[in-house]
Amino acid sequence: MPAPARSQGSQQLLSSLRPPPGQKPSRSGSPVSLRSRSYGNLTTVSSDSSGPDGQRPPYVGALLGVVWQWVRVQLYAGVVAAGFDDLSAAHVALWRYPGLEGVRPSQLADRVGITKQSVNDLLGHLEGHGYLLRVPDSVDGRARMVRLTSKGRRLQETIYVAAGVAQQQIEEILGPRRFAQLHSSLELLTEQLEGSPAVP
Repeated sequence: MPAPARSQGSQQLLSSLRPPPGQKPSRSGSPVSLRSRSYGNLTTVSSDSSGPDGQRPPYVGALLGVVWQWVRVQLYAGVVAAGFDDLSAAHVALWRYPGLEGVRPSQLADRVGITKQSVNDLLGHLEGHGYLLRVPDSVDGRARMVRLTSKGRRLQETIYVAAGVAQQQIEEILGPRRFAQLHSSLELLTEQLEGSPAVP
């Protein structure tokens, strides 16, 4: 059976994850200038020296950033394709799993990593276009919390579906075995890091 054709988004992600020209991958798929060391269920990657151009290879955080940025592009594209044409990428970026329902603006600012003023500006636009309401918090009446309208819940479901499509494209690139390893490793990292003070 011929391999399924990759979508344009999958091709872009695959290109971004390939090693630079002239740098051959090792049997494990990593560039030869990298050394992999295993510690239990986790693997770290380090480099003894810079490449021929003097540029050091990226750490895992930088690589995750490339993938996350690609996912964000796919989410916004899915939202626009579904007919939500009154939103910018910044509005869609407010949605982080599991969603906005019941979240305080201050919590959202910490989660997304932008100022409270910026969050309130974005929420104001969403509220003005009928996606949500900011209502008094039942626990602390001085605070506000987000309540999604039916339109907001449709948008949230659209974002979740787009995230699933992006995940399928990543699995297509990696193959089932590598994707399962990636998923389980990220679950482990999430479990270990979630309680860190640096993680909202």
